[in-house]
Amino acid sequence: MSRTKLAAAASVSALSLALSGCMGGGDIPSASAPITQSEAQMGAEAHPQLLSEFGGAMTGSHAQYVEQVGKNIAVQSGLGNARESFTVSLLNSPVNNAFAIPGGYVYTTRQLVALMNNEAELAGVLGHEVGHVAARHSQRRQAAAQRNTLLGAAGAILSGILLGNSGLGQQLGQAALQGSQLLTLKFSRSQELEADELGIRYLNSAGYDPRAMATVLQSLALQNALDARVQGRDNARIPEWASTHPDPASRVQTALATARATGVTGGITNRDTFLTRIDGLTYGDDPSQGVVEGRNFIHPDLRLAFTVPQGFYMMNGTRAVTINGQSGQAQFTLGPYNNNLDSYVASVFAGVSNQQQIRPQTIQRTTVNGLPAAYGTARVNSNNGQVDVTVFAYEFSNDRAYHFLAITPAGRASIFNQMFASMRRIDARAAANVIPRVIDVVTVRSGDTVNSLARRMAYSDNQVERFRVLNGLTSNEGVRAGQKVKIVVRGS
Repeated sequence: MSRTKLAAAASVSALSLALSGCMGGGDIPSASAPITQSEAQMGAEAHPQLLSEFGGAMTGSHAQYVEQVGKNIAVQSGLGNARESFTVSLLNSPVNNAFAIPGGYVYTTRQLVALMNNEAELAGVLGHEVGHVAARHSQRRQAAAQRNTLLGAAGAILSGILLGNSGLGQQLGQAALQGSQLLTLKFSRSQELEADELGIRYLNSAGYDPRAMATVLQSLALQNALDARVQGRDNARIPEWASTHPDPASRVQTALATARATGVTGGITNRDTFLTRIDGLTYGDDPSQGVVEGRNFIHPDLRLAFTVPQGFYMMNGTRAVTINGQSGQAQFTLGPYNNNLDSYVASVFAGVSNQQQIRPQTIQRTTVNGLPAAYGTARVNSNNGQVDVTVFAYEFSNDRAYHFLAITPAGRASIFNQMFASMRRIDARAAANVIPRVIDVVTVRSGDTVNSLARRMAYSDNQVERFRVLNGLTSNEGVRAGQKVKIVVRGS
């Protein structure tokens, strides 16, 4: 959750027609068809907002390397003037995601790059997204995009589990989306598979190992499963490239079959070069956007922290933090503040739904850890029965306030009382102690094992599992002396 981006109102409508997930039926357009002026204009208009939604574009050597690989693979698409017309951005986001929009704009997050293990995998993911541009998948899905709100997973969780397809649920879903960097437009399975096929085709023509598409999909599937276990969820349906580009586990086999059909055995991977080039890449949350540490959210720039209840997990977005669990969902963000907490709380309620007025019976004042606060709860009818909507706001200064917007089954609003009461300021020393995690590429020495290397991971839980997934190692695979591997450590 970035302070500067929180101050701006999020508007996703301009992106509704542009964000590309993956693949649609029909013949693949002529490979030589250049990007049109209208496509370039559409992409250019959406590009700045997309960068804002996903933490901004990174600069420096990591971004330059990703851009270089992306433009090289874009040339394989056969699109006229591809090297000059494509824009490839490395996004400062802790979410595993990649996408493309019309006009040759291709994006991948640093978190997804960190999960990869060689240059061929990077080229495969970027080639998959180039395939969307070449096949004009966004344009094919424009009609569907116009009919549907652009809902990310945060919105789906909020509106689906408790509220069904009610108008209230849709409004809350939009509110959650606006506070999220998890924007996505879901495409059909056939489009996804077509983009996989095109990406593999580009890998092959560039001399890369065509099996790289399958191996990166396998890593994504394993990361999804690990995240689900760590967060105590029953499934891996979180908003990552692997899930918004459907079912990575089943796509692994299809991608392997497509790679075998090329007849190529081997090919370039550039593993050591890739690992050397991503050394030092930020991993997980960027402190400038706040960090999730177990059940705690800490924002060193905003000088605040809070703790979520046991059994809940957080997703940190550019404009908001979403809190999810079986017994309720919530969002932490801010709105315009005029030094009046009562009107602030009322305005949040007023913005929840365009289809029905939602007002609390009363707005009560209190103090939380020295912070002036106000809160109210409204009972609302939804398709799945009655729910309680709670807004709990805190004043940090005369012109700055933050709030939780929470949804629970009727009578269960108290599930978040502990979280509401945990909001607190942090001092300069606590802020300075928030140190980012980074990728550290090390060479395996004689005597090193998976277990000994995993103990160096900057996590207190699931160290071995995290190390294996990060390095694409199976449950039985070991390491050998001289091999380069990734570990996650605290930065300087």
